[in-house]
Amino acid sequence: MNIVCLLGSPREKSNSSAVAKRFMDTAEKLGAKTNTYLLNDLKYRGCQACMACKTKLEKCALKDDLSRVLAAIQDCDVLVMASPVYFGEVTSQLKACIDRMYSFLKPDYGVNPSPVRFAPGKVLVFALVQGHPNEKLFRDVFDRYEYFMKWWGFKESHLIRACGVFEAGAIETRRDILALAEEIARKVCSSKSTTPVNTN
Repeated sequence: MNIVCLLGSPREKSNSSAVAKRFMDTAEKLGAKTNTYLLNDLKYRGCQACMACKTKLEKCALKDDLSRVLAAIQDCDVLVMASPVYFGEVTSQLKACIDRMYSFLKPDYGVNPSPVRFAPGKVLVFALVQGHPNEKLFRDVFDRYEYFMKWWGFKESHLIRACGVFEAGAIETRRDILALAEEIARKVCSSKSTTPVNTN
């Protein structure tokens, strides 16, 4: 199993990164091949709306540090996205990467029953950490991206969400969240994980 993790926080040792690390460490112990990208360390631009990926190429026309990340996403079995919630949204680092994933869609994606350029069946794991303790706030962040991932043929989606986590390192006191990261890693890496599941 090939797992790619995208860290959206500008801080390497952020709370969201700690959640993702717990998931990835558990998956690696279970035999998964893992690859983690700290997006803030890369140099790339957001989608330029040039439409080259729909007219001349079968991939994003931009050549920058994100090119290898997009290639890794295309080949992975499991995609982990980790981000703090900034102003009710994922970070700009992660959002720019997601926008570049537009290049995965075929030119006729609006009507094509197989709209993406990779085989369906990938698994999404979304790790979100927010400072605000109200769980009703920003719940739609996951819902929006889960919608698009289903469109891209992802068969499963799992949410690891921590609310009321603001200070650096605060996630270490949330044993429930870290235990959930381990539990979902075991579930994803299990051969029994073949039925679409939404763990919220």
